[in-house]
Amino acid sequence: MRQSQLLMPTLREAPSDAEAVSHQWMLRAGLIRQLAAGIYTYLPLGRRVLRKLEQIVREEMDHAGAQEVLMPAMQPAELWQQSGRYELYGPELMRLRDRHEREFTLGPTHEEVITALVRSEVSSYRQLPLTLYQIQTKFRDEKRPRFGLLRGREFLMKDAYSFDADWEGLHRSYTSMYEAYHRVFTRCGLNFRSVEADAGSIGGEGGTHEFMALADIGEDTIAVCDACSYAANLEKAEYGTKAKGDPGKASVRMDHAFELERHYTPDLRKIDQLSEAFGLGADSFIKTMIYLADGDPVAVIIRGDHEVNEIKVKNKLAAARLELADQATTELVTGAPIGFAGPIGLKIPILADFAVLAMESGIAGANEKDVHLGNVRPNVHLAQAQAGDYRNAAAGDCCPRCEEGSLTFYRGIEVGHVFKLGTKYSESLQAKYLNASGTAQPFIMGCYGIGVSRLLSAVLEQHSDSNGILWPRSIAPYQVHVVPVSVKDPVQMDLAAHITARLNEAGVDTLMDDRDERPGVKFKDSDLIGIPLRIVVGKHAAEGAVELKVRKAGEIQKLGLEEAISFALGSEY
Repeated sequence: MRQSQLLMPTLREAPSDAEAVSHQWMLRAGLIRQLAAGIYTYLPLGRRVLRKLEQIVREEMDHAGAQEVLMPAMQPAELWQQSGRYELYGPELMRLRDRHEREFTLGPTHEEVITALVRSEVSSYRQLPLTLYQIQTKFRDEKRPRFGLLRGREFLMKDAYSFDADWEGLHRSYTSMYEAYHRVFTRCGLNFRSVEADAGSIGGEGGTHEFMALADIGEDTIAVCDACSYAANLEKAEYGTKAKGDPGKASVRMDHAFELERHYTPDLRKIDQLSEAFGLGADSFIKTMIYLADGDPVAVIIRGDHEVNEIKVKNKLAAARLELADQATTELVTGAPIGFAGPIGLKIPILADFAVLAMESGIAGANEKDVHLGNVRPNVHLAQAQAGDYRNAAAGDCCPRCEEGSLTFYRGIEVGHVFKLGTKYSESLQAKYLNASGTAQPFIMGCYGIGVSRLLSAVLEQHSDSNGILWPRSIAPYQVHVVPVSVKDPVQMDLAAHITARLNEAGVDTLMDDRDERPGVKFKDSDLIGIPLRIVVGKHAAEGAVELKVRKAGEIQKLGLEEAISFALGSEY
């Protein structure tokens, strides 16, 4: 490809609204352009990278025995109503009506559609196991699209679905996909971790793992044990029994064994304010949070230095929706404004975290404006509460697996997710097969997603420097950049064209910069777009020599023509 013919509109500065590093480089290198919030056009360089990512995914899916299909993006709302997700999915589901007033959705995922397909086409256990996948554009009406391709409203995704006759078969299918994902992300050059995770709106009856690309910009937090292989998303992360049973480091003075102490605390609503006023650590306080679970109020009690894990609470209550109660609801339930709620005297269900129940005593809200109670004893005053793990794991908590290591936190970008769905969709959509005895049984399902366009961003969060992109060779838009210093020098141009032709013929994607630009401009653009190997054809062209620069290493070496071509055909860059 000749660069003079390539649509590659580079920018010297990133737009001010581009916060993520990956977003900045994709705009500056001319990979994408925004059409609307969260909606992007892929320019030629960006599309080439996307196609290479797709190819890696296809190769590994095919290697794992999956078969490629392509399903409609527009889905009948009836299917989503049958599965129970039409209302549950919320405002992120893009809904529309056709001219006949029939309801449809633009698919954010395809569990319903694939289940309906297999329900119609597979009837016997002899046709199982079966895994189908597609690579297709998805739609989600994100409330706040941000970070370029990391959180968009239209994106490219690979979604696969397995159908088995039993749970043992599902385990084999799940393991096969889990291993395939490791190969995909390794081939893409990612630094990643697989972590235990919550199933979210996809749901399911078995385990689930997320694949996280480690990056500071990541919206997810993952907890990793420093002594064993345990790793989990914060929403799922557990902690060992030592952390569950740790009492607060400081406890309130108990001069009278069971006598509550009233403390006047005008406008002291927050834990840090109370800590300063009482001269005690946050772990001496008992925090009462009022939530609405499917519209019904519930109190969650945690230690003052901890944070409620809403996913754990939601799962404990088997609630479809969980949200913090507003001021009016809080006052109705507790008799006090937000900031003064306490566990004593509440007439609603109470969930008490293990760490609270391990405290000898603490200070809690009095359910009265501007008043807190001291000498609150959880083993007495919370005796009827439902004990459980309702908080976020914290850095330094002991590991729930080995009990020896402690948890360390990292930021991550979710690039893949694998689920054991069980019969969630096959039951609701009546998708069954006949077993060896002729009895109808629901399919045992799994689903497996990779955010392909998000993967492009995740790679760039890890592979760039102050000058531009550092593409891994496996997904670079071009692998070699041939740069003649002067297009007016016929010797340089002939040699550059010769090298480009030979490399392209050998299957190495090669771009030749034939623009009539100053060398400095060419070199800056070359660093910006991040092609792994640059071959500069300049003053040594007459003697059949060129200069090579590996983009990552930055070192320049002079080589003869054949040596240079041999190096470019190798894998050392």
